Amino acid sequence: MSNNIRPENMARITTPALADQFISEQIDALRAQIGDSKVLLALSGGVDSSVVAALLIRAVGRQLTCVHVNHGLLRKGEPEQVIEVFRNQLNANLIYVDAVDRFLDKLAGVSDPEQKRKIIGKEFIDVFAEEAKKLDGIRFLAQGTIYPDIVESKGVKAHHNVGGLPEELNFELVEPVKLLYKDEVRMVGKQLGLPDGMVYRQPFPGPGLGVRCTGAITRDRLEAVRESDAILREEFAKAGLEGRVWQYFTVVPDMRSTGITDGKRTWNWPVIIRAVNSVDATSATVEEIPYSLLLKIRDRIFREVKGVNRVLYDLSCKEPATIEYE
Repeated sequence: MSNNIRPENMARITTPALADQFISEQIDALRAQIGDSKVLLALSGGVDSSVVAALLIRAVGRQLTCVHVNHGLLRKGEPEQVIEVFRNQLNANLIYVDAVDRFLDKLAGVSDPEQKRKIIGKEFIDVFAEEAKKLDGIRFLAQGTIYPDIVESKGVKAHHNVGGLPEELNFELVEPVKLLYKDEVRMVGKQLGLPDGMVYRQPFPGPGLGVRCTGAITRDRLEAVRESDAILREEFAKAGLEGRVWQYFTVVPDMRSTGITDGKRTWNWPVIIRAVNSVDATSATVEEIPYSLLLKIRDRIFREVKGVNRVLYDLSCKEPATIEYE
């Protein structure tokens, strides 16, 4: 079987039974490939790396070491969810790295979007490589590569940022879901018992909230993005829009405007709400949100998020806009 081509006769995973069959086959294949060696995985908490971690735990147990790097750009509650699911529930050998200060210090004052991405990617590689060098006997590197990654990026799982690890580490790749589409990965994750909040997590950019805190990232504005995003996700879930809307998030741009709070003039940020529907992210339409729900979200943001005096709803489709702001 070619590493880069999905066989034409490979059946789509469309039912729980087919997902179970895939899991069984992959467990056998992983055991045959890894043997009694050790394997390392950068566990972001996204669906791809989470499914790979769950598969490897089934196959080789604590021969797997997961490294979760908290760079400070994750959504509210995500690091805690990774620890709860993998360390506490699945008994994974999990290394948690608090690198928040390290990342945010490197990003201070950097406003160019591409430079921000490069800093985040390089720093992730550096942190992960440092952790890898502390471990003895690691022979394999697991990655959450899926089939669209191979088609679009020639096999490099760029958003996991491990493609640039130092060559001296000399790892052999383990990529058990590399021939699956995203919907198939989700079905496998569901059959592996991962929580719905992880399995059906909406698309999230590699640089995380760093591209939703536009311009030079500041800690207070980053926190405004994180808190307003959590409110939006919570209210969408209550309203039954979770799963119906493809992607939704908030942005806090690097701009201020005047406002009034308790009779006093303010000079604060806007929060922009973005909610779009798409199939493959090449185009996107705007979700029509009930006005009453928008008002409820607006009021919560004003009450609960510091430094905000405007809430805006982005009506832009793709094209001419893109889904993300940076």
